[in-house]
Amino acid sequence: MKTDVLIIGAGPTGLALATQLLRYKIDFIIIDKNESTTAHSKAIGVQARTLEIYEQLNIARDLITQGTIVESARLVESGEVRGEIDLKNFGTGMSPYPFLLIVEQGLHEALLYDVIKSQNADVHWLTELQGLSQDAEGVTANVKFPDERIETINARFVVGCDGAHSFVRHALGLKFEGGTFERLFYVADVEIDWKFSHDALHVNLGKDNLTAFFPMRGERRWRIVGTFPEGHAKDEGEILYDEVERQIIADTKINFDITKVNWFSVYKVHSRAVNKFSEGRCFLAGDSAHIHTPAGAQGMNTGIQDGYNLAWKLKIALDGEPSDELLASYNFERLENAKRLLQTTDRFFQFGASEEWFLAFMRVYVFPYVANFALSLDAVKKLVFPLVSQIGISYRTSPLSVGGDGFSVKAGDRMPYFIVDGTSIYDRLHEPSFHLLNFFDGTTPVADLESAVENVADVFTFPLYPNIAEIFGAPKTFSVLLRPDNYIGYIAENATAESVTQYLKHLGIAKN
Repeated sequence: MKTDVLIIGAGPTGLALATQLLRYKIDFIIIDKNESTTAHSKAIGVQARTLEIYEQLNIARDLITQGTIVESARLVESGEVRGEIDLKNFGTGMSPYPFLLIVEQGLHEALLYDVIKSQNADVHWLTELQGLSQDAEGVTANVKFPDERIETINARFVVGCDGAHSFVRHALGLKFEGGTFERLFYVADVEIDWKFSHDALHVNLGKDNLTAFFPMRGERRWRIVGTFPEGHAKDEGEILYDEVERQIIADTKINFDITKVNWFSVYKVHSRAVNKFSEGRCFLAGDSAHIHTPAGAQGMNTGIQDGYNLAWKLKIALDGEPSDELLASYNFERLENAKRLLQTTDRFFQFGASEEWFLAFMRVYVFPYVANFALSLDAVKKLVFPLVSQIGISYRTSPLSVGGDGFSVKAGDRMPYFIVDGTSIYDRLHEPSFHLLNFFDGTTPVADLESAVENVADVFTFPLYPNIAEIFGAPKTFSVLLRPDNYIGYIAENATAESVTQYLKHLGIAKN
């Protein structure tokens, strides 16, 4: 068996990567040792940046219809609401999806799998990687199929999306550096009878813990996430659901009746990242490369964006002679992001559950009463929403980012969201290609750049409207060359065909 890309693991990261490879018409094989997509909810938070990616697949709205948009967060202490944060359209003007979406992972995976099957592709279920080796030409994988036969798959590249215990990571000898939290976490998907309405996230603020209740689609359905106290003597495998419920009651002091338990899990949380995301022709994505606390609903979304970053680079590598920096940039860009992510989620968790007296005092006696006011301020929204929604991830220091001096938006930034000629700028950016955008001030002529991007990029020219000039900090005509993942690769006020051609050559795209 031969293929361009072998994907190990068909969770949300592997499935999302496969949908991207389909966009680029890259031949792939995807295997998973499980028998199908998960039947459980597992990861439930879908951030704005993931929905922006799914918009290019025409499935963003389909996913939204299967979930619940969180409109507010109620802050609860000793069974009573002490404050409420309005989250409706929290990111208005920053993304076409200015909210947090709650969708259970089983539905999410099923939607991605439907996209794959609609393109006459499929997952090899109940199929397990047994061995891996590589040389300068490609990767050889030994794979066991459901009938126990072992076959060899020769692939030009391999991507390990095989989770925290990744076979690929171990085979490559990569380090998984970090630590383990002492506390045990629990998650439970339940049906609850209580006094609180189903239109809000409810967060219980304790003096040494945090318990959160997420509304899920369906009457009275909730996801509960919380922690056992430090020093809890039992291992995760020894804890039955009744003990989880007793902990919830003790921590929240909320009067409720859990009428049905659909699923629960108890686990230890690690905060770890690989020392590098790639080795030769093998790459890692998702939990195989980074794991952390569930604070902020970041994990699954980050894995999906790993694949989004990698897919277009594999396309260039498969089509020609990529520069050394092109494939190396995957490690550079995503490792830097993973390290920041671990720091951010650790801080979120410490604020939410630390026993340290000052943080506990702020969490219980100050935060509920100032949170809504603080988060209603535009300056705070512009800080918090990009951080949580992941639209603020930037690759400014990447070797693939060129230009931006004098601009508010730099090379390496995600293309900002704005309305132009009555519609979202993203409506023009669905094709899996580079995009050249010229913004004309009405006076300074736009350089003829089309010959430099022929057969590589689609080209658009727009008036430099005041809202665009303000966003970019650019009063004069300028040009932007977007990478296929809609990050700015090159930006300049006086762009020339020569400079654009040189940038493409830098990636390994030579124009005839």
